[in-house]
Amino acid sequence: MIDVDGLTKSYGAVEALRGVSFHIKSGEIVGLLGPNGAGKTTIIKILTGYLHPDTGTVLVDDLDVLTHTREVQSRIGYLPENAPLYPELSVQGYLKMMADMRQIPPGEQRARISEAVYATGLVDMLVRPIGQLSKGFRQRVGLAQAILHKPKLLILDEPTIGLDPTQIVEIRRLIRRLAAHSTILFSTHILSEVEALCDRAIILMNGQVRADSRLADLEVTADAVLVLQAKPEGVDAALRRMAGVRGVETVRTPDGYPAYRVLGKGNADLCPGIYDLARSQSWPLRELRRDVRTLESVFNQLATTEDRP
Repeated sequence: MIDVDGLTKSYGAVEALRGVSFHIKSGEIVGLLGPNGAGKTTIIKILTGYLHPDTGTVLVDDLDVLTHTREVQSRIGYLPENAPLYPELSVQGYLKMMADMRQIPPGEQRARISEAVYATGLVDMLVRPIGQLSKGFRQRVGLAQAILHKPKLLILDEPTIGLDPTQIVEIRRLIRRLAAHSTILFSTHILSEVEALCDRAIILMNGQVRADSRLADLEVTADAVLVLQAKPEGVDAALRRMAGVRGVETVRTPDGYPAYRVLGKGNADLCPGIYDLARSQSWPLRELRRDVRTLESVFNQLATTEDRP
């Protein structure tokens, strides 16, 4: 659905994008994650045809954004960080205006508006002026206009910013429902949003892609955690002698059992070897598992290392 290759973009002396490339398949929900100023909004503006890159190519649904801008825009539903709403219009009047702008045939408009209103939970708000709605309902109006034309690609820029916890949960549920019919790319700097909604994350920092992976793969490490019922002699030394082990750390457990984090090299799974060692040494095994990083720890690690993929 999206093919981005070698994007660069500068604003004067500031390099907003530095050789960004990624690919998104149809039906994916992908989080575009990064700190403020990482280049997320610049990428979105290029994808939607609002900005031209300095170099690089962007294809959406196999169409070049630069040469087929209108065709690409007809396939995209876009909710910017600050939705372009008209506070004096009613919800119904605004959606009718957007249907006209999207060139939806008059005979189809009623059905399309009805579908969008039911999908976003706006049935009871149709005749109310947008300016009288809460922040959460205004976000829903923005989403409704973005899905009126049944887009193949839905792009959301900070869709839950400024919402209270209840509204955030409701918007998340809505995004999951929309994923049944659209590929979804949403930009955020809130890690919990990506963990709650995405199978995959693209992490941008300083205008570069620092990570692009499924969350399950991104969070898995080569390390293993071993918890024993009691502490036999020589556990630490025996673990260090294992092939593929670069170190052993003693860790605390809430219940006070002796525990070790066995640091691995590369991506090999140390658990089978540790299990065989524990059996041969008759260690009282309580728990053995592959260690998992949080998305926060991955993000912080990337933020404190050199600019390299």
